[in-house]
Amino acid sequence: MEELDRREFARLEAQAKLDGAKTQRERNKLGQFATPAALASDVLRYANVLLPPDLKIRFLDPAFGTGSFYSALLRVFAKGRVAAAAGYEVDPLYCEEAIRIWDGTSLKLKVADFTRTMPPSTGVEKANLLICNPPYVRHHHLGRDAKVWLQQATERAVGVKPSGLAGLYCYFLLLSHAWMAKDALAGWLVPSEFMDVGYGKKVKDYLLGQVTLLRIHRFDPTKAQFADALVSSAMVWFKHASPPASHTVEFTFGGTLLRPEVSGVVPAETLRSAAKWTTFPNALLEAKKTVPTEARLSDLFDIKRGIATGANEFFVLTPEEVRSHRLPRRFLKPILPSPRYLPTDEVESDDRGEPLLDSKRFLLSCNLPEEVVRASYLDLWRYLQKGVENGISERYLSRHRHPWYSQEHRPPVPILCTYMNRRGVADGKLFRFVLNHSRATAPNVYLMLYPKPVLRRALDDRPELLREVWLALSGMAPETLLGEGRVYGGGLHKIEPKELGNVPADDVLTAVPQLSAELSHPAAPALFAADWGNLGEDAAWSHQQRGL
Repeated sequence: MEELDRREFARLEAQAKLDGAKTQRERNKLGQFATPAALASDVLRYANVLLPPDLKIRFLDPAFGTGSFYSALLRVFAKGRVAAAAGYEVDPLYCEEAIRIWDGTSLKLKVADFTRTMPPSTGVEKANLLICNPPYVRHHHLGRDAKVWLQQATERAVGVKPSGLAGLYCYFLLLSHAWMAKDALAGWLVPSEFMDVGYGKKVKDYLLGQVTLLRIHRFDPTKAQFADALVSSAMVWFKHASPPASHTVEFTFGGTLLRPEVSGVVPAETLRSAAKWTTFPNALLEAKKTVPTEARLSDLFDIKRGIATGANEFFVLTPEEVRSHRLPRRFLKPILPSPRYLPTDEVESDDRGEPLLDSKRFLLSCNLPEEVVRASYLDLWRYLQKGVENGISERYLSRHRHPWYSQEHRPPVPILCTYMNRRGVADGKLFRFVLNHSRATAPNVYLMLYPKPVLRRALDDRPELLREVWLALSGMAPETLLGEGRVYGGGLHKIEPKELGNVPADDVLTAVPQLSAELSHPAAPALFAADWGNLGEDAAWSHQQRGL
């Protein structure tokens, strides 16, 4: 063990030196986030449990780095069991260090891009144990040509063409199919987001149709596995074999692979129809407790993200900035500040509809042509010229607006929801629901809940029910929202408009019982159509003043 200890010490030193020589941006671009030694050991110990005790290991790591998994392999498996080991590393600096560290072992390491390397042609050359922490490179770092090439290569290899939004790790996982021997075991340390997002569907189809998915372990996102990357991680285990009939998959959460905090078994057929896999295994436990109604928040609200200006520092101004630049009031709309600057969950209003807040903000939006602005509103035109000089007019969102200084149409709304939060901060709420009595619109850090006609009629009859609806939303169990949202490393939770719309509406229906009958009425679908967003600012404000 002394030799292995010496090599591991040298590996850790080299890893720290190499990581320190690169900026965070450079590492993000290549997805270079090394697997911690303790986690690598946990992964290989679990692999040892799954593999036959007499199997001679042919090991492959397609994203080798300095060899965290290889080091754990040599420590966990008895001497003589590792018959062959291969690795690929695209970065020559990391590869050079790894070759030096592991010189004298059976490892065959190549400086190459795994995704562009030809797989072995015979079964005896293929791996029977593949363990990998693939590069976490988001799609926008891939480039159009590389993305097209990867899609075509993956389609040729396994008949799957990933979404253009897929990260590099998805291509690694799918392209590895041709590198595995029959019945080979694969363990992939990947971001858990593939289980919930649209681009992950192709990966999930592959896992359910072309291999035997054994287990998915999701690490507790509040305990990030990587100190230098905020990503919620999962370990995906599968066997290179067609899935059997009536196949079931083990889902675990928290703790370690050998000692998870929660576990459960999910039929593959259930997974085929489940939009989100991160709800398992907790969803299994909740299903035993309650039988929710079929009504969702999307039946009651039209949910939209707030306004994305593309340059809040220019378009969202304080009262002092408005006065300094002498901007005309007709082109300014009150807008709520970021949730961190919103001290209350109930926003009161003055007689002009402006929020009664210390940190007031105003949104600049004008639809007039620039020549009209210059002729009639010289101070505004001068301010807009500052935006041109500073490149605001050429930013992505500005270039796609006409004129570039106009904004999206988002009338004031009675209820909003913050779309991201870290669990355990402030009062412990996962997401905040805000009751808005003002005519302020909201930036895109909020989701805006526009009541659909079926709910609006009930509130027209009894305006006081709005508060009951807000309290019901605010009182929802965090698990209810978490089941539809997504979570990232460090415990950062997010929920998108469609995800919030898919949250069960049981709590709201309890607060407004008459809605249950209306939702089950044959004419209900016609009542779901949303028209709040088509109201003008004054009409929307008028509705809110009457209790909406």
